[in-house]
Amino acid sequence: MVQSIPIHHWIQDAQTLPLVDVRTPAEFMQGHIPGAVNVPLFSNEERVQVGTTYKQVSREEAILLGFELTGPKWAAFIRQCLQIAPGKQIAVHCWRGGMRSGAMAWALGLYGFEVCTITGGYKSYRRWAHRQFERAYNIRVLGGMTGSGKTRLLQYMKQQGQQVIDLEELAQHQGSSYGTMNKMVQPTQEQFENDLAWQLKDMHPEPLLWLEDECQKIGKRSIPLPLWQQMRTALLVDVQVPLGQRVNRLLQDYGHLDPDFLAASTERIHKRLGPLQTKQAVAAIREGRMADFIRIALVYYDKAYRKGLAMRTPGNVFELETSGNDIPADYQRLLAFAETLTAQ
Repeated sequence: MVQSIPIHHWIQDAQTLPLVDVRTPAEFMQGHIPGAVNVPLFSNEERVQVGTTYKQVSREEAILLGFELTGPKWAAFIRQCLQIAPGKQIAVHCWRGGMRSGAMAWALGLYGFEVCTITGGYKSYRRWAHRQFERAYNIRVLGGMTGSGKTRLLQYMKQQGQQVIDLEELAQHQGSSYGTMNKMVQPTQEQFENDLAWQLKDMHPEPLLWLEDECQKIGKRSIPLPLWQQMRTALLVDVQVPLGQRVNRLLQDYGHLDPDFLAASTERIHKRLGPLQTKQAVAAIREGRMADFIRIALVYYDKAYRKGLAMRTPGNVFELETSGNDIPADYQRLLAFAETLTAQ
């Protein structure tokens, strides 16, 4: 049996209804619905062949070519879907909910699956995702100079049941020239948005939603404008952490990284850091004086942070002294402080 359902109906049943994306591996890598499993009807090259035939010859010839290409694969498709959905209840989608998902749904239905196709396909998820960015949220921004432990504090807050989204985790970037940590690979912009929307769907409008203070761009990924605009007008708690504690924290996070990576990352900001400071920072890296390197880099990053704060609405920034190393205590202090801001 095959039926068509809108994307929001599948989202409600996502925990119990496996989703198969029959688009090509390249399309899937560009952007996919979180939780979907790729069972490509065509390879990347085969899709080009079919598309070219559709445009240059006819729809009928493209369909025949499609069946010729997929003919030997159908048994494997069904076996894959049985592994994904042993209970034989499954959802399927392609780009626009057209022939590819229709063909897979027909074959699975013939085998005995209960199949739901997603009306409008992947494009319907993209439209749904953009609506999540336009919703109104009760955002509270957590700010603080580099090394203040904001990310760790937010992670702890999430464990305690607060509404938190870690934008840097989603973007796979720490937001500075050193932000890849020499190991992280950023998702595509499309996938970043897909994953962000997926988390936003679970955020209730009334409780506070905590986000870290970010530039609109995190590495090469951009926070969607409607959400970014809400972040810029939200109240910001600027956690104040002693410089020595910040340096120690950054030593733990960055001190062990490859010197070549750190030097190259420092060279990328040489225009903003200044020629002398860049030379001194790189020398400190090469000589293993990591605390000196961090203190030099912090001069630039602290200046940039203060400049960003100055661009916020006057009266929307509130300072809060924290230890930076006792996360449970800092959390309790932040929570109590946030309640006083809400009461204002």
